[in-house]
Formats: sequence, structure tokens, C-alpha cells
Amino acid sequence: MQERTSPIQPAELPKILKQIHTEAQALYGRGKVASYIPELAQVPAHQFGISVALIDGSTYSAGDAFTPFSTQSVTKLFTFVMALKLVGDDLWERVGRDPSGARYNSLVQLEPENGKPRNPFINSGALVIADILTSRYTSMPNALLSELRRLTDNPHLGWNSKVAKSEIDTGHRNIAMAFFMKSYGNFNNAPELVLENYCRQCAIEMTCTQLAQATMFLANDGQDITRHGHPGEEYLSPSAARRVNALMLTCGAYDAAGDFAYRIGLPVKTGVGGGIVAIVPHVGTVAVWSPELDSTGNSVLGSFALERLVQLTGLHHA
Repeated sequence: MQERTSPIQPAELPKILKQIHTEAQALYGRGKVASYIPELAQVPAHQFGISVALIDGSTYSAGDAFTPFSTQSVTKLFTFVMALKLVGDDLWERVGRDPSGARYNSLVQLEPENGKPRNPFINSGALVIADILTSRYTSMPNALLSELRRLTDNPHLGWNSKVAKSEIDTGHRNIAMAFFMKSYGNFNNAPELVLENYCRQCAIEMTCTQLAQATMFLANDGQDITRHGHPGEEYLSPSAARRVNALMLTCGAYDAAGDFAYRIGLPVKTGVGGGIVAIVPHVGTVAVWSPELDSTGNSVLGSFALERLVQLTGLHHA
């Protein structure tokens, strides 16, 4: 099949997304739904959605793009931005900004690096971010929800309490990380409280269309854009937005970040709920979701869809 390399043509997006949706069906069964979180293990595997949101306010979708899913580690992007806005460069005293090269839930690097996580997107780093936000907000999960409702123009976003409880009940490795980092002085609050906040954070549900809308500020030099295409307020400075995108490119897909950068070439953040969001600076955002995961914890159909979209539209040249 001959690939297109010209810049994206919005009028062709419905046809392209339909083609990707059709091609993706052949990949069902090549991954497995996350089973270490019991509630996620109940999610029907054969689902796939994709949404492309452009900075002119238009959105194009296919498949199960309007089905809510558990955002899981995708929320680490938003809590990281919140912490960056609160404490600025002081953040880097407590968490690094380098790829880990290890599983997202690994404890191996914490001891030789004195309890300082490699980046905000692995579990240990996200727990430090949650600790920072827990110190600043009476209810950290509600503060995050407030930000997401604002970014999506949707006051009805919420979290799935069953998923949150399921994660709290089985999050033994996360609680071990929290206590370990506290032993090094890199944790200020009670680990149990931070873990509860973190699990509620991960249990927030969104659709592909909502996730694409919520990340629009990263495609627009930090300025939010409403779902109707009207300019919003500056949510993040242009320089900070570029740095967030850079960290997503190098660290946003767990230990598969290098492979994503090579194959797709866009800043991404993935989650074990099967969601992935990608940023195309000055063009728009892409959100995909399908629950079956590969061995690195990333969506099989989602990563295929992003790579295929890049091939068919030339988004990586934008």
C-alpha cells in the first residue's frame, strides 16, 4: 500500500479513521486486558476508539470513541502539569526527567538513586507528584477532576469507585515504593493517604473525544482551546508546554518510549487502561483506546492506530 506523506487534510480524516478502524480489527487477540487490577480484568477486550482533535475546534472520530474508559497512567500527564505549575523547577529536586528503561512499576532504581524516581510518568514518580499535590490540596483527586472538567468543558467527569477500590486493595508494590521513598525523605504525607489519592486519580474515566480535548493546550503552545474552537486562557507557558511534550516523547510510553518515538515520532502518554494520547504541535491531538495490552503495558490496537495514522497523514512531518 502506498503511503501518503503530505500534511494532514481534515476533509480526508473520516475516511482515514474508518480505514484504520477496519484494519485494527485484525489485531484483536494479540494482547491481554490488564488483569493485575481485578476490575480492569472485567473490561470487554474487543473495543477500539480513536479521535483526532484539531486546533480549529473540529474533531473526527471512529469506533468506540465515545465510550468512557479508565484513564489510569494517562492521568500522570495532568498531575505532572499541575505540580509543574505549582512548584516550577523545584519539582526536579524530587523527581528526574530521564527515561527509566525499566517497567513502570519497578523498584529497582530507587535504592541506588536514593529514592528519587527517574521521571514523573513511572509509578514511583507519579506517587511523588501525588504527594506534592496532596500537600497542596484538601482533596487532591477532586482538584484533578476540577482541572479535567475545565479542560474538557464537561462538568460530569468522575472516577469509577470500584476501579479505585480494586487498585487500593491490590496496590502492594505502589505502597512499597511510597514507604521506600519516605525512608529517603522524598515523601511528606502518609503513604496510605497518597496511595488512596493516586488510585482515585488513575480511576478517572474519560472518552477518546474528551481526552483529545483535554490535552489541546499541549498542541497550542500552552493555550487552551474550547471544544467549540474558541481560544481559551493560557493554561501553561509556551516553554513549559514544549518541555512537557519533550518529556512525553522520551518517557511517556513506559520502557517502550524509544520504540514509540522511532515508530510514531509524537509525544505520547499511555495507560494500562488501554488509552493513549498523542500531541501534534500546532496541529492537534489524537486519543486512542483499546483494552488489550502488549508486554510493556501499552495498547496493541492503540499503538497500531497511531503508527498507521502517521503513515497515512504525514503527521510526523507537521
